[in-house]
Amino acid sequence: MKRPDFMALALKEAEAAALRGEVPVGAVIANGAGVVASAGNRTRELADPTAHAEMLVIREACRKLSAERLTGHDLYVTLEPCAMCA
Repeated sequence: MKRPDFMALALKEAEAAALRGEVPVGAVIANGAGVVASAGNRTRELADPTAHAEMLVIREACRKLSAERLTGHDLYVTLEPCAMCA
């Protein structure tokens, strides 16, 4: 997948979040092999103020890779991360 396609996927996650009544933010984590994880905001759905797209996608990628660090991976997000997510 080309790099611009990763941002397109993040935008789709943001659109899906908006349809769920969430703040429309989407995020994707990718490496040389492609997309590892993608997520949109779910703070209202999960009643969890930390369920930002960036946090969710990092948690999912780490879980899938059984790793605590994502060295060699890129994060694509539809807006500049907040102080918590930065």
